[in-house]
Amino acid sequence: MAQDLDSTLRLLHAGTTSAAAQMQACIARAQAPESRHAFSLPLFDQAASAARDPDLAHRPLAGLAISVKDLFDMQGLPCPAGSTVLAGAPPATHDAPAVARLKAAGGVVIGRTHMVEFAFSGVGTNPHFGTPAAFDGRFGALPGPARVPGGSSSGAAVSVATGAAFIGLGSDTGGSIRIPAALCGIVGFKNTARLVPTQGAVPLSSTLDTACALTRSVRDAVLAHEILAARRVTRSPAPLSAWRLAVPGGMFLQDLDDAVRTAFERSIARLRAAGAQIQEIALPESAELSGVYLRGSFSAAESYAWHRHLLAEHAAAYDPRVRARIALGANMSAADYLDLVRARRAWIARMGSAIDGFDALLSPTVPIAAPTIASLAPADGTDAAQDAARDAAFQRANALLLRNTSMVNMLDGCALSLPCHVRGELPVGLMVWHGALRDDAVLNIGLRIEEALLEQ
Repeated sequence: MAQDLDSTLRLLHAGTTSAAAQMQACIARAQAPESRHAFSLPLFDQAASAARDPDLAHRPLAGLAISVKDLFDMQGLPCPAGSTVLAGAPPATHDAPAVARLKAAGGVVIGRTHMVEFAFSGVGTNPHFGTPAAFDGRFGALPGPARVPGGSSSGAAVSVATGAAFIGLGSDTGGSIRIPAALCGIVGFKNTARLVPTQGAVPLSSTLDTACALTRSVRDAVLAHEILAARRVTRSPAPLSAWRLAVPGGMFLQDLDDAVRTAFERSIARLRAAGAQIQEIALPESAELSGVYLRGSFSAAESYAWHRHLLAEHAAAYDPRVRARIALGANMSAADYLDLVRARRAWIARMGSAIDGFDALLSPTVPIAAPTIASLAPADGTDAAQDAARDAAFQRANALLLRNTSMVNMLDGCALSLPCHVRGELPVGLMVWHGALRDDAVLNIGLRIEEALLEQ
């Protein structure tokens, strides 16, 4: 499979390859069948030209390919956020800060990537522009029928998994980086939200939105985070045995399918064999979240506030599944919203007390392997019963895919998903997570876990 960013940078610095040659290889992968629907706006000619700029060789990303999710502003380009509703919007006048930081570090944008319309789903489907199929970044094409890539950063994940980009800039509101990372066998790091500016990105939830990235390895995730957050990660030489780790039970381990259960249990056993001290805990506080959401969610309320005028004029142009989720926000009162803010604050305090004795927690990123695209296809009006069954399957899959990851967003925490499956299995992600500003510990632990699992 394609090399990671760290290995490629070493080759560049040794003079055994060039940014221009690497860009041509990335463009070839972006044009290959496995990258179909990954890019909403290819920028191949511009990228090939930019990669030849000698000035970039002295910057951290050295002229290598990055991709940008279609909700971040890029100067001179439209920002439709996976929709047809914003197709006529004027081009952006400035790059979003996250884009600007990657470009300033020497990253060259190979293209803008497809996404779930307005980022409001964890499945990864888009009825307007097509859905990229999941691709295993470790072992190649998945066997059998095409499977969903996870969302909402669907194209970003496929661009990284296929080798078309070294970094896929995306966003994570309830798991939109980590879900596609898990289903595509790559790494996704959701930093503490406040560490990376979200200005210049079409919002889903101003409370929960996080600008972050997908990569091919944890060491690449460290570099991408340092660039996006404009900060240095404090490295720790501590071995795996030095960290206090926990596996929470309860909802985190419910409804696991066989592929996820097998990969997760095997990985925990392997980490213990490598010296990890892992304690199983109940964490009943996690079950309280359904009560916090009793009268609605941040994503529904805040997205409705942003979309309500567009919905009044263009409701028919929305993906019906996305429109229905946004519309739920219309039923929340100001009092409901303020109650939610207070309930979240109290829940974070309870969760923080429960997990404070550990350096990180380990969970399956998502409880199921990627469903097939066909099984979750949108309604086409030809068979009412079949349409209803597909919608029900979509809602169930979406809820399951978001369940574990969204817990971290509500916690205002940070989390890393890294692959833990072996050849011949569908991709499965292991999530390493904790509360706010524990980013460096999560990344350092992720590096040690990646080392321990590499031989799987």
